[in-house]
Amino acid sequence: MGIVAGLDSSAEFTRIVVCDTDTGAVLRQGYAPHPGEPKAADVDPQSWLLSLGEAATGGLLEGVEAIGVSAQQHGVVPLDAQGALVRPALVGNDKRAQVAAAELVESLGGREAWSEAVGTVPRAGLPVAKLRWLARTEPEQARRVAMVLQPHDWLVWQLLGRPVRRTTDRGAASGTGYWSARTGAYRPDLVELALGHQAALPEVLGPAEPAGTTPEGLLISAGTGETMAAALGLGLGAGDAVVSLGASGSVMAVHHEALAEPGGAITSFADATGMHLPVVSTSNAVRALRGTAEMLGLDSLEELSALALKSTPGASGLVLLPYLEGERTPNLPHTAGTLSGLRRESMKPEHLARAAFEGMLCALADAMDVLRGRGAEVRRVFLLGAAAALPAVQALAPALFGARVVVPQPADYAALGAARQAAWALGVARGALAPTAPPAWQGAAAQVLEPGDDLAVGQSVRQQYVATREQIHPGAFAG
Repeated sequence: MGIVAGLDSSAEFTRIVVCDTDTGAVLRQGYAPHPGEPKAADVDPQSWLLSLGEAATGGLLEGVEAIGVSAQQHGVVPLDAQGALVRPALVGNDKRAQVAAAELVESLGGREAWSEAVGTVPRAGLPVAKLRWLARTEPEQARRVAMVLQPHDWLVWQLLGRPVRRTTDRGAASGTGYWSARTGAYRPDLVELALGHQAALPEVLGPAEPAGTTPEGLLISAGTGETMAAALGLGLGAGDAVVSLGASGSVMAVHHEALAEPGGAITSFADATGMHLPVVSTSNAVRALRGTAEMLGLDSLEELSALALKSTPGASGLVLLPYLEGERTPNLPHTAGTLSGLRRESMKPEHLARAAFEGMLCALADAMDVLRGRGAEVRRVFLLGAAAALPAVQALAPALFGARVVVPQPADYAALGAARQAAWALGVARGALAPTAPPAWQGAAAQVLEPGDDLAVGQSVRQQYVATREQIHPGAFAG
């Protein structure tokens, strides 16, 4: 038996779990918020180290033999030729690069050109768009940029004592906008297109390959982005998909190859094991529920859920297309939501409540069908986000998705995934594990929901939704 640690440096805090290498059992845990403004777009990376140090106090890492690092995705840590910070890090939730992203799309010849090049279309959050923003708004600082790292890359480099070699992994690299999950290679020309000149990029390590060893003999694994670490912590495999229920939504599948869609609906991420994580995002998920609750004068989503369950499947013919903020999937950025099927008998609060849940889940099922249409198999769906615990979501999701639904218990899955990666790298280094598969830790504790006899009814509700969508937005998913 050995001991490894996984740390997750998110946008607001650091969490550390210390685990048994053989079973994945959590032995100790640590937590600390990042100092400074949690919503800031410009962040001093030193705050991540301060948070890490505080989370690891009290002998938390005593006996640890390897550490894995997960961190917030899409951040940019710009360094000069000497490795010094050019300016504060640009973090993932920074929206200032929207115009820069649009410029990049046009500069390369459109969405299809980007989808073909790197499997993703630039948007404000991606590092490639942040580099363009930097070149346009801070040209003097941009000219000094000689190396571009992401948060997890920078933290691994710091833990190793700032060696000459700088590394990343394929999962984090796939979220940059200048590395292709399909070819497994950088596109330096896209960095130059964005930044105005070439810059050094970190070496992309294999899934079980260590980034290095500290002078004290502590192995540091490759690390990865939070999404990829969480997938590893959940124990996802082929045939699994993850539906994330935030204000907006996303559907991510585990697949054996990179997927792309000419219109850019699919973002082609790589995972931390050698597989792929194609993602389709929607602009509206829980925000549709909150808007409906407000319309009905309800104080909570729990009340909305209870009201929805008083209705019947199909909400008495009421259909909500939940495109309240425009929509990304299908690509209808300037549209609005639609409430259809209003009749005297359907104009009741419980039917509107049910239509909101059915509309949100059918829109996510549409996104899932984009992945299925490109060959991704979905046999099991993991539901993540606070809304996954709502009884109406759990009652409706299996039949509407046409698959078994798993609702994992809350846990630090990104940190657990980082620890599992550390155990993998350590095992390979010692000859105890193969580099082709991570250690077989126990999967996430979860509630499992089957579609059962409701499957046919759920598919009828989907048909009602699709017919309404096609009537109002004909050909929205054409091609």
